[in-house]
Amino acid sequence: MRKIILLGIILTHSILQAQIHAITDTGDEVILYEDGSWKYLKNETVEAKQIPVNNKKYIKDKKATFLVKSKNLNIGIWINPKSWSFQKGEEGEDAEFIFEKKGGDLYAMLISEKVTIPIENLVDIAYENAKKVSPDIKIVKKEYRNVNGLQVLLMQMAGTIQGIKFTYYGYYYSNKNGTIQLLTYTGANLFNDYFNDIELFLNGLVEL
Repeated sequence: MRKIILLGIILTHSILQAQIHAITDTGDEVILYEDGSWKYLKNETVEAKQIPVNNKKYIKDKKATFLVKSKNLNIGIWINPKSWSFQKGEEGEDAEFIFEKKGGDLYAMLISEKVTIPIENLVDIAYENAKKVSPDIKIVKKEYRNVNGLQVLLMQMAGTIQGIKFTYYGYYYSNKNGTIQLLTYTGANLFNDYFNDIELFLNGLVEL
């Protein structure tokens, strides 16, 4: 299951290289996609204003004592080394780091880019490309959060890849240095069981 879902996430990320911002002859900004489709950037902004804000302040777990640092951006993730293992992404992979819940079927990855993309656009891009891998994928939840002083966008998606129902749940963040996706993923039937572990993991995200 891990390889199938991992493939789906990598394909979700790949659209970052396949969209272009352009301006029409009437002065409207649009996003052009590789398949020839397009949409108004203005509409993206209007939709983004409708995303709810969670006023709770999220902080890292006290048991998260090991800092995994990105080499691409000024970003790190505090993890509980008793609960999580990690490894660098292999050459050619989009993930900078891959994480695994010890003794479980819960996985995560950090995807980092040195290009700054507004997070509202980033989650829309991720969703649109995810539909190419999982046509039935749905956005279950989106909200802004304050995580260790950072404004991130949380998105939860659920869909099917090769007959396996899965759930993505992760944070999207962008600053002047670049963009990151910190994503967890597991079988849809296991999501509720792992929800507390997922939240503790994601809330280890910090800016260095």
